[in-house]
Amino acid sequence: EEDFQFVLCEGCRQESPSLKLLTCLHSLCLGCLSENKPVGQCPVCQEAIPQASGIPEVDNVLFASLQARLRVYRRIVGGAELLCDNCRKEGEYWCSECEEFLCTTCFEAHQRYLKRESHEARKVTDIRAGALKDFLEGAKRTGSLACSNPTHKNQTLSIYCKKCEKPVCCICALLDTQHAGQHCDIGAEIQRRQEELAAAGRELARRRGGFEASRAALQEEAARLEAASGETRELIRQRVEQLVRLVRREEDELLGLVERRREQGRRELAGELRRVEGVLRRMEAGERLVEKMRLYATEQEVMDMQPFVREALRELQRLRPAAAGGRAQHGDFAECRARLQAL
Repeated sequence: EEDFQFVLCEGCRQESPSLKLLTCLHSLCLGCLSENKPVGQCPVCQEAIPQASGIPEVDNVLFASLQARLRVYRRIVGGAELLCDNCRKEGEYWCSECEEFLCTTCFEAHQRYLKRESHEARKVTDIRAGALKDFLEGAKRTGSLACSNPTHKNQTLSIYCKKCEKPVCCICALLDTQHAGQHCDIGAEIQRRQEELAAAGRELARRRGGFEASRAALQEEAARLEAASGETRELIRQRVEQLVRLVRREEDELLGLVERRREQGRRELAGELRRVEGVLRRMEAGERLVEKMRLYATEQEVMDMQPFVREALRELQRLRPAAAGGRAQHGDFAECRARLQAL
């Protein structure tokens, strides 16, 4: 259960069939997005949501698919009664392609009539004896691509059209004379996309160091701000106590100025820190999503999600942390000290 917490909604931490993938690469259910205040930003990292409704258009098909597979696995290993989805007898086999439990009789018919479809039905007892990783790996292998032409649903997809930017079957490739020479092996295209995502993930991990250093510097500066404000207040109190009652008003003004400087500096630092932490959360989400796509995504899921994820990762790569030396110092109490000296 701990290994697959990543498939839950990052808002309510519940399973949901309607997970949406935000541009910041966090995944949230429709319920959390509808209740999110303010509308238009991610509740995890506060990154803006481009859609006016606050509901992203891209579904996280990988996480939704994994949730479904995990529910089936829990039914199998949990000892619940399994019934054949065709005749309601005892289910002894599971076909991950049909997503059905089969009794022995229906299994034999399934193997006879679908032998050309390469459906792999496994015995329930074998699944229980095996590991979750093996079950998911089997489900991943059966998650094949489907031709977009409804009359070619049974055709094997082994070709990718670079011009159309989509997989096609052999029939579609032969009929598409306008894009001759633009076709390549679908396996090579999927491998290229996986490698592109992996490279983007590695680059993201490399860039995280700069933002982590920026966060540490901001936290250290915030600590210095608190220390400086405390020292200045104490110095002011010690000096003012030596003065006559007439200058007590000046003390109040100086303390007020210090507080304004302190609050101003704190707000500025808090804003910068929130931005950096938001970027870090997006980067962590990006790394996690790329890794889980590599481990668990079907070919269809890679084809559906890779362009969107790639653009989101490129957007993250364009971000730069603020240079440590170029950042203005917050909480300058020089004016307070000068007025105190004059007093």
